[in-house]
Amino acid sequence: MEEERGVLAEKLIETVNEISSISDFRISVKKEYCNLARRLKLLFPMFEEIRDTKESVPDDSIKALVSLKEALESTKELLKFGSQGSKIYLVLEREQIMKKFHEVTTQLEQALGGIHYEELDISDEVKEQVELVLSQFQRAKGRVDTPDAELHEDLLSLYSKSNDAAIDPAFLRPLVEKLQLTGIYDLTQESCALHEMVTATGEDPEERIEKMSVILRKIKDFVLTETPEIDSSSRENSSTCSGQASTETTHKAPVIPDDFRCPISLELMKDPVIVSSGQWLEAGHSTCPKTQVVLTSNVITPNYVLRSLIAQWCEVNGVESPKRPGILPNKSASVCTPAERSKIENLLRKLTSGSPEDRLSATGEIRLLAKRNADNRIAIAEAGAIPLLIDLLSTPDSRIQEHAVTALLNLSICEDNKRSIVTSGAVPGIVHVLKKGSMEARENAAAALFSLSVIDENKVIIGTYGAIPPLVTLLSEGTQRGKKDAATALFNLCIYQGNKGKAIRAGVVLTLMELLTEPQGGMIDEALAILAILSGHPEGKTNIGAAGAVPVLVNVITNGSPRNKENAAAVLVHLCSGDQHHLVEFQELGLMEPLLDLVQNGTERSRRKATQLLERINRYAEQQKQAQTESEAPIQQTHNQLSQSPPSSTNVLDS
Repeated sequence: MEEERGVLAEKLIETVNEISSISDFRISVKKEYCNLARRLKLLFPMFEEIRDTKESVPDDSIKALVSLKEALESTKELLKFGSQGSKIYLVLEREQIMKKFHEVTTQLEQALGGIHYEELDISDEVKEQVELVLSQFQRAKGRVDTPDAELHEDLLSLYSKSNDAAIDPAFLRPLVEKLQLTGIYDLTQESCALHEMVTATGEDPEERIEKMSVILRKIKDFVLTETPEIDSSSRENSSTCSGQASTETTHKAPVIPDDFRCPISLELMKDPVIVSSGQWLEAGHSTCPKTQVVLTSNVITPNYVLRSLIAQWCEVNGVESPKRPGILPNKSASVCTPAERSKIENLLRKLTSGSPEDRLSATGEIRLLAKRNADNRIAIAEAGAIPLLIDLLSTPDSRIQEHAVTALLNLSICEDNKRSIVTSGAVPGIVHVLKKGSMEARENAAAALFSLSVIDENKVIIGTYGAIPPLVTLLSEGTQRGKKDAATALFNLCIYQGNKGKAIRAGVVLTLMELLTEPQGGMIDEALAILAILSGHPEGKTNIGAAGAVPVLVNVITNGSPRNKENAAAVLVHLCSGDQHHLVEFQELGLMEPLLDLVQNGTERSRRKATQLLERINRYAEQQKQAQTESEAPIQQTHNQLSQSPPSSTNVLDS
């Protein structure tokens, strides 16, 4: 649909803009990442022209653009890695980083190669520019160099040196300068970034943390030795990592390094985290306790690097390592913090509460949490919310029912949740809401079914549980938004052949014809798209013809948008297949001239369909002419025979 094409183009533009804003790549990946970002910026004009074009985009190219969107998302994350990630990580994990680099460039090259540029309504200049980008990706394919082998070896050598005193400053100084870790601010940022990079791998961070934290400690000791003028206040002002909790130590002789102190209690941190502490936030503060910068997020995550450095310091100085507070198990490397998990679990307890007020507030809050971001959707599903929400779909409280079905809709945006929702038995409950719920609940149920039916096997399940008749009802009775939700769900479900007959028998054709002839015409695009799918079904073709669709479709081909002309022509091609009386109707309604115009000026699909219609009309006209000629032949033959007969007996007598 045109609307989906526009949304896709906007998303592509947004992603390229985000990529364009990424800069200052780390020295170890600077060349490759700069080249990649520069190439992707050149795609911006193509996405703008696709967004603004009035012509339709072929299905194959739409699929390729969807693949390109996914590849761009992966590339954006990779480039963020190269701009904000740990410098030490990027060097030590260079092979893994460049493997990922090669994977995303291959994805980009394949997606760009799958677009049929000759079929797109874009300028020649933009086509040439995109072809240049594609050729650059093809030439670069397989030529990715592993960056800075010397720096990699130097870091491994630094790690292997057991005696810090034996490390030659002449060896360390260029290493520190090359890594650009020359100040306490750089080192603190590296500590935070290293944690994020390690945990982003989805593996056990403890397997890698020792080597990287040891290297960072040695570099930090060297920097502080080389620059003694860096005092406590400057270090404090530069730091962005803070502590979640602290503990007193009975060993008061060693002076606790400032970077190991909780900025709130000034005691040794036992569970350092990145950004801010839970107790700080709970007290109503919205700024970082060290820098006083306003926090843009409430998210807190453990800082494994700093925790390891603290443990090493405790061991060297004979201080008992602080015990970490207990935290909830981390399921599947969940992105949630302990505080967020605790909040979600509290909401789930309310879902099973006997208090209607608790259930109402909990479903409403889960609905909003699931709407906000992908991390919340993953965490809520992991916590076990889906079965509890499904149970509430049959509640007599319409408000709880509405919140529950909308929460499932929001959770279904996450691809991994789509199968979980269906396999957990949600479809019958969603269909129940679609039939019996409030109008908003019915509309959101329709949107949920559309989201779930993206997966092919779910199309079968949804159709089996009787979703199609109430969708057809909503298509007739709903608000404008509700009609669009129902239409998109029906369109997606009817892609599966087995659902087409169900929709036709539910009376969808007459409803679609009503939408086509509405004075405001707000659903013409959706109605024609669904008719184009159903017209290929024998029952669909019969019902569309019987509904008097031909004059309406001829009018669309004459006056409609390019995409609507396509779909109207596709329906007419199916209608006249094996049913020649429609061809007479086409001629009587003056379809020939609009078809000729479509052949010359239409989209590729329009031209193809218009050509098929013209060929069938002309073939029918020739058959009629031939039949007429054959029917006139006996009369002509009799006339010839009479003209050649001998004079009659009457003539002889007369003579």
